[in-house]
Amino acid sequence: MTDKANNPSPDPSGPFVHSDCNAVADVHRFAHHAMATTFEIIVQHENKVYARQAADAAFDELDRIEHELSRYVENGDVARINHLPAGQPLLLGLDTFECLRISAMVHTETGGAFDVTVGLLVDCWRDKDKKPRTPSPEELAFAREHTGMSLLCLDESRYTVELVASPIRVDLGGVGKGYGVDRMAAMLRDWSIERALIHGGFSSVLAMDAPQGAAGWPVTLSDPRDRSRTLARLNLKGVAVSGSGLEKGNHIIDPRIGRPIEGKIAAWSAAPDAATGDALSTAFMVMSVTEVRQYCARHPRVAGLLIVPGAETPECIIAVGSWREGELVY
Repeated sequence: MTDKANNPSPDPSGPFVHSDCNAVADVHRFAHHAMATTFEIIVQHENKVYARQAADAAFDELDRIEHELSRYVENGDVARINHLPAGQPLLLGLDTFECLRISAMVHTETGGAFDVTVGLLVDCWRDKDKKPRTPSPEELAFAREHTGMSLLCLDESRYTVELVASPIRVDLGGVGKGYGVDRMAAMLRDWSIERALIHGGFSSVLAMDAPQGAAGWPVTLSDPRDRSRTLARLNLKGVAVSGSGLEKGNHIIDPRIGRPIEGKIAAWSAAPDAATGDALSTAFMVMSVTEVRQYCARHPRVAGLLIVPGAETPECIIAVGSWREGELVY
């Protein structure tokens, strides 16, 4: 059931995190394909058989979450939301509701830069082959009228959602991978495994407790256009790092103006959990540098790293928030 590999290759589209744990003693690596990418659990434990069993349980949890969150599952929560008439409450599973709750929180805190209801806008800016196109004014107006977290009414007492307008096109891809990583970590803790690093496609990374005798899990952030160029060397523990970028073209929409973003090449976030980190790395692609600075000032446990086109040079790398001395090496 579980697809494991001793040395899984990095996802070539994953922005842009890599971990080299070969120097850490008693490390076991387990990989599994889900959510269109490769997830990996790197565990420090004296018993490889036990570590494998715990990893299998975590991957089972990931598969369950993927089934619940996927918009391609016909009777899944997201598909039902996307076909829901306005004004009709819909009971959701706990994972779907929690992802929507996190999304609503990040949406509010980022001034609308992160929005999981952006699906209709994404679709109108690309054709059936997912190549860029320019929508008509009428198409764009309709998509904008049916985009916005304010169109989702969440009831935390009943775990229901109700739409103000319909149709809405929800896609939890911007938060679901990180949420899956967080749930995998919770499963490992249920197995009394605390020293582990988990990633989803090398774009969502969560470090649990540090390996024994080490300051943290060694992780590097690399330039997406030149993977040999290291921007940061981190020793992570109790923190998540997520990355977003434009390697595949202008696929990120600014929901505030209804258009593909301009002016960013890549963005990373460091946050307390992977779901929030996932959402923030997308939001940081959308937000101005000033907005990211203001966000990190209000949230001292969050940091950002941005690559933006330079005025006199091809690029400008900007660090925001509290990075430790020696971590940034660009």
